[in-house]
Amino acid sequence: MKRAILFILVSLAFAACKNMENGELTGVLDRPQWEDYDPYGTKFIEPGSYRMGVSDEDIDGGYTATPKTVSIRGFYMDETEITNNEYRQFVFWVRDSIARRMLIDAGLDQYAVMDENGEMADIPALDWTVPIEWEGEEESEALEGLFYREEERFYHKKEIDTRKLNFAYSWIDLRGAAQKDVSTANTYKMAGVDDMGSFKNRKKSIDRSTFIKRKVINVYPDTLCWMHEYTYSYNEDLTESYFSHPSYDNYPVVGVSWQQAQAFCVWRTNLLKGYMTQQEMGNINKWRLPMESEWEWAARGGSADLSKYPWGGPYARTSRGCFLANFKPERGDYQGDGGNTTVIVGHYAPNDWGLYDMAGNVSEWCEDAYDQSAYNFSHDMNPTYIYNAKDDDSPTLKRKVIRGGSWKDTHYYIQVSARDHEYQDTGKCYLGFRCVSSYLGRNRFDNPKTASNVYRN
Repeated sequence: MKRAILFILVSLAFAACKNMENGELTGVLDRPQWEDYDPYGTKFIEPGSYRMGVSDEDIDGGYTATPKTVSIRGFYMDETEITNNEYRQFVFWVRDSIARRMLIDAGLDQYAVMDENGEMADIPALDWTVPIEWEGEEESEALEGLFYREEERFYHKKEIDTRKLNFAYSWIDLRGAAQKDVSTANTYKMAGVDDMGSFKNRKKSIDRSTFIKRKVINVYPDTLCWMHEYTYSYNEDLTESYFSHPSYDNYPVVGVSWQQAQAFCVWRTNLLKGYMTQQEMGNINKWRLPMESEWEWAARGGSADLSKYPWGGPYARTSRGCFLANFKPERGDYQGDGGNTTVIVGHYAPNDWGLYDMAGNVSEWCEDAYDQSAYNFSHDMNPTYIYNAKDDDSPTLKRKVIRGGSWKDTHYYIQVSARDHEYQDTGKCYLGFRCVSSYLGRNRFDNPKTASNVYRN
């Protein structure tokens, strides 16, 4: 009897599989479908090849951008630099998430997501649909630790202690996991793997958590950057108002370190995924800083390799003498182009990709670590040089590439091929960033619903 029942169950299972797949190699049939779309505020940068590096004079004779033909895959890029108001969304999210966690810890369960039985999980999720009652009696008492202490308050004004605005995030060190040579011996030794036998055996033994990295970063920009960069210059008003006053909402955020920009990209990725299904995500992968090679390809706007500037021409002014970007036209003359320091994003005309301010206004962080000879050893397909410097590394290892020039730079430094560096843990009053996301797919115009494996030219 038992054998008969077992035979019937096996037969039914086989029949179900047969009806579903018809015995043919079809792949997994319940894979999610996705729809292509352009993320808000971005432009699609088509894949292509170009001659990366200097195409004209090398004014400082550094030979740090030797010409080299490279190929870049397609990606999305923000139309403008991240603005004060956009970055403020990140700061406020961190503030509110910390506040909600404090309220839940104080026993105010209305700020937590409850299950169908009205119970909280061991690590409760935050209920963002419930607004925080900042002036409530219970809330005020629970959130006291989020504000400056009484002795630190200016004229007894109750303000958020920006030192408490810390964002914790994790990532997987894929580059570390992909290492094959014996230089990874210390990594495996730290993981408790003493046998340095074959790479295959070591991979089987190592704990995946070894490559899961965690970081806690304070997200509030360095508003004092306007003062400590220029000792004998009056910039107190910018220090007090640039990030907080509504008149600067659409100006590029500055005073943000490379590490803070990285944290912003992680938060932005999670923000999008939290509101969209996998199907709605379309071809969006994750937000990140652009590789140096991507940045230059985007800045050139698809124009000729010999173009010096994002607008394609060899001059920084029009035939009528109008400036085409926000930079320092002459010695001591910052106002000649219409702005002493930064100006509102998108003030000047975009390049052929539809990107604004790829020259001047503020320089922009790139993903790459800075090395003078990086062009000589990097690959010619999506070239990049990445090193995640530790806090105790030497300053040389903390250098990151910046591109585009800024309001304080002369016209040479706003050329598409000009490259420079700053240190990853510092924020500058002339340095901002924008985000990119790799396009998932070989060809933007391929139909994602087709079953064909034949690529179109």
